Amino acid sequence: MDSTAASALIESLAVRVIPCLDVKDGRVVKGVNFSGLIDAGDPVELAALYDAQGADELTFLDISASVDERKTTIDIVRATAEEVFIPLTVGGGIRSIADVDELLRAGADKVSVNTAALQRPELIDEIARTFGSQVLVLSVDARRNDQFKSNFQVTTHGGSRGDDRDAKSWIKEALDRGVGEILLNSVDADGTKEGYDEEMIRSLRPITSVPLIASGGAGKISDFSSALAAGADAVLAASVFHFAIFTISEVKNQLKSDGFTVRGAGL
Repeated sequence: MDSTAASALIESLAVRVIPCLDVKDGRVVKGVNFSGLIDAGDPVELAALYDAQGADELTFLDISASVDERKTTIDIVRATAEEVFIPLTVGGGIRSIADVDELLRAGADKVSVNTAALQRPELIDEIARTFGSQVLVLSVDARRNDQFKSNFQVTTHGGSRGDDRDAKSWIKEALDRGVGEILLNSVDADGTKEGYDEEMIRSLRPITSVPLIASGGAGKISDFSSALAAGADAVLAASVFHFAIFTISEVKNQLKSDGFTVRGAGL
């Protein structure tokens, strides 16, 4: 194997560390279980900081777009994209091919859909067919509910409303329709800093044939390795980065120490 091929293989096997910018009214916010939001800073400034720290990607979620029934704030997306040199995923209020096209032209590399896809699943087919599965992330906000077969219920509108679909069946349907990645967020663990929902990850990993991003609950530096060991391909976090509990570099160095392949460790 030549050096170029070896480098490509290492890149494909490397796990990803992804800061998440939950944006409302132009500011990054964070709460617990999707409520009690507090200001965490300017999205463009934080994006630039995380890029400098060695983040593999950034996820920008306009958390009030679906609730307010409006599109994502394009100006902030454009300004963020101009500041970073890593892949940028944008979600919130995406309801059409035109919305996706606008975001990609503004600098997004991938788009994340949630509420609109649940309301009209054909949106997944349309985006995958027009732009390719590689640009499409399905965001799944799931919470525990033993009335559902998998014990996990899908929620919508930023975790504020329960849906009648089981998380496992919804993920299967979305995969059949063409999503290229799953962002699995635990509503119960979100913002608690008590660790990722490893049971949820283990339960849904076997039916997920595309990369799975674990989200919700990171609090200790060991939580990142635990989520990856449970089956995640990438780990997403917000509070621990926004409030400087850990830097991206510290997390990556710990992952490397725990035996995972990462990009840019040792910074």
